[in-house]
Amino acid sequence: MNETPLRDKTCFFTGHRDIPKELYPEVQEKIEQIVERLIAQGVLYFGVGGARGFDTLAAFTVLKLRPRHPELRLVLIGACKDQAFGWPGEDRKMFELIAAQADKVIYTSEKYYSGCMYKRNRHMADKSGWCVCYLDRATGGTAYTVNYARSIGVRILNLAE
Repeated sequence: MNETPLRDKTCFFTGHRDIPKELYPEVQEKIEQIVERLIAQGVLYFGVGGARGFDTLAAFTVLKLRPRHPELRLVLIGACKDQAFGWPGEDRKMFELIAAQADKVIYTSEKYYSGCMYKRNRHMADKSGWCVCYLDRATGGTAYTVNYARSIGVRILNLAE
């Protein structure tokens, strides 16, 4: 992996959209603990892809920790500017709230196209030294992203293990 000081200070989140709601408190607690550990190791930048489920939970956890750690930066990396189009109202509102509170918002594509989510996920991995994931199956976008990140030397922390 091509290490840079900024990459070593950067972590991204990836995980399933369909985590059962009853697991949210446990998963959020694990995210909080791992983010605290990463902060102690000098990680300051946390990227989220803006998807429903794990991404949303991770984003709100980082936002929750910011008052204690004002040096934290939340970066929303959207796949496309119309990513939340067609989402249920509550999910769209949460996406917009995250975007409004993020320190930076990046879109890797202007419009949705087949493959734009993979482009976003590769972008996050390429810029990060760490990946905090919730991966409990060997197929799908999260598995693809974690495997790609691992192949380029990103350190993986799987909260589902």
